[in-house]
Amino acid sequence: QVQLVESGGGLVQAGGSLRLSCATSASIFSSFTMAWFRQAPGKQRELVARVTTTGTTNYVDSMKGRCTISRDNPKNTVYLQMNNLKPEDTAVYYCGAGPGTLIAYWGQGTQVTVSS
Repeated sequence: QVQLVESGGGLVQAGGSLRLSCATSASIFSSFTMAWFRQAPGKQRELVARVTTTGTTNYVDSMKGRCTISRDNPKNTVYLQMNNLKPEDTAVYYCGAGPGTLIAYWGQGTQVTVSS
């Protein structure tokens, strides 16, 4: 059973920072693009950031300059460092893995709440 285990969510004030982590198996991590998505109440799930196996990254426009996605290969873990958080960043954040832009596996999600 494939597992993506997220951690690092929580409550933070506007302007603060959080680092989300997503750990998975070596086979998944080495084979697939890793990504972070988020879903706010009443909204569709949207891509936040993606990093390929070779380290190429891309970000949603609203988070450019405020977040960094990175891979830690020895730990089979992907991180999402988020800075200068805004109330509109409040959402459940999901880790995903898959080939290219497709997501084959999802984590359970971690709540991020940004207070004003």
